[in-house]
Amino acid sequence: MKDSTIGSWLAELGDRTPTPGGGGAAALLAATGASLVGMVSSYTTGGKWADRDADMLAVKAESDLLREQALALAAADAEAFAAVGAAYGLPRATDEDKAARRTAIQAALRGAAEPPAEVGRVATRIVELADGLVERGNPNVVSDVAVAASSAAAALESAIVNIEINVASIKDAEVADGLRATVTELTGAIERARGIVERVREGLRG
Repeated sequence: MKDSTIGSWLAELGDRTPTPGGGGAAALLAATGASLVGMVSSYTTGGKWADRDADMLAVKAESDLLREQALALAAADAEAFAAVGAAYGLPRATDEDKAARRTAIQAALRGAAEPPAEVGRVATRIVELADGLVERGNPNVVSDVAVAASSAAAALESAIVNIEINVASIKDAEVADGLRATVTELTGAIERARGIVERVREGLRG
């Protein structure tokens, strides 16, 4: 994703290819939210905003890091999905083959749940940063705070779906329960993101 144009990546997303898919799309949404947070913080420095320079520069630096993390997770998601496909493609001619295949599938499914969980954590932090910009950010770009929160919410919802599709096939109860707990945490972040959007809209309506 990082080295592709947006147009070529979206064209690839729309093709009948295993990747990119929903996991990559979730990562792109998170990266978009991070970029918008960075933009708003950049517009809240210098001049009349000089007293906020230190805070906003810190937000900008973190948002840049979050964007890079999200892009890296898109690649990690594609690799994890490929591992699942490879595991399902293992031979099953003998009982030993079948047992090895089952073990490999379970390991791959656990691995495939991790990138979306990380995307969700990145998106959660984006929501936290956006929350702090509703009142402190430059009001001329407050609508972009809402779009950042909305993008993060979409990333969170997408991450949850990608976690749940893997959890459905994971046999290890402890791992599955841990992932379900992650889903609960991410769901709470969605509500916070939607609250940010509503606060911005209320402010715009006066």
